Amino acid sequence: MATHRRPKQPSRARVSVLTAAAATAVALSANASAHAAPAQPSKDEVKVQIDQLNTEQEQAAEKFNGAQERADQLRKQADQLQDQVARGQDQLTQLQNGLSAVAGEQYRSGGIDPTVALMLSANPDGYLEQASSAQQVNQTEADILKALKEQQARLDQQKQEAATVLAELDSNTKELNDAKAQVQQKLQDATNLLNTLTAQERAAVMAADRASRGDSRADLGPLPSAGGYAGVAVSAALSKRGSDYVWGADGASTFDCSGLMQWAYAQAGVSLPRTSQEQAGVGTRVPSLAQAQPGDLVIYGSDAHHVGMYIGNGMVVHAPHTGDVVRTMQADAMSILTIRRV
Repeated sequence: MATHRRPKQPSRARVSVLTAAAATAVALSANASAHAAPAQPSKDEVKVQIDQLNTEQEQAAEKFNGAQERADQLRKQADQLQDQVARGQDQLTQLQNGLSAVAGEQYRSGGIDPTVALMLSANPDGYLEQASSAQQVNQTEADILKALKEQQARLDQQKQEAATVLAELDSNTKELNDAKAQVQQKLQDATNLLNTLTAQERAAVMAADRASRGDSRADLGPLPSAGGYAGVAVSAALSKRGSDYVWGADGASTFDCSGLMQWAYAQAGVSLPRTSQEQAGVGTRVPSLAQAQPGDLVIYGSDAHHVGMYIGNGMVVHAPHTGDVVRTMQADAMSILTIRRV
């Protein structure tokens, strides 16, 4: 992707829902009320709710990624527009200085031309409107007048464009903060749910979650070879198995789902957009999983909130969710929306 200034990134604490809940269980149970507690959800019910919260957390994280990417673009655009405004103001000042020089020369030669007097008035906008009707305008003055009027119009337009972009950036910043708050709330909700279980039940939920997501270091056996940039991307993604999932992260030691795809393809010199929703539109569509090739992006969920990379043998490598690590899983373990060949 093109290099550009990035805003200061928000803090990305490595929140591990499952392990954090396990670590605090004893303290919570010690403070439990002596009164009869309301019926708690069963282990299986908690697992279902945790899975849903993980999905919702991924959705919020991808929304955050999109808002952050747009913020980067807007900041760059605002910087460029503000530079244009500054240069435009300098050019306007130079033209006004030219008019002052004309006025000085006319004063020394016996009087100021009425047009030049208008030029130097306290109301330049009114002057520009009146100047065209002035009678005594020589060619030099006319050229300066024309240039000044055109430059003023350009400057006004640039100022308006800059104001529009800055207003959008302000709105985008609010969206970014909202998405971040949603992610954090989903993580807290998941932790609270896990804390309703006994230590044995939590261990069972954690084991079931790991089993459903595949082994981060399983022997994959011989994989089909992939040439070109797709092969480089597959090797790069597989080299990160065991790396922590951190929402909003795009490498080189922590990742979210779309960040892993973007980072892996960047190692091959290929630029991917930041979010799984945007990645669902890259390249060409692959009709079915049976026709997938190593390096293809497998997009999951009706809202394209998750993405993995096909590596062959019916498997993908992906970054699942907070509390987990980059690992492989069966490509059809989740509902596939589309498959894209980069």
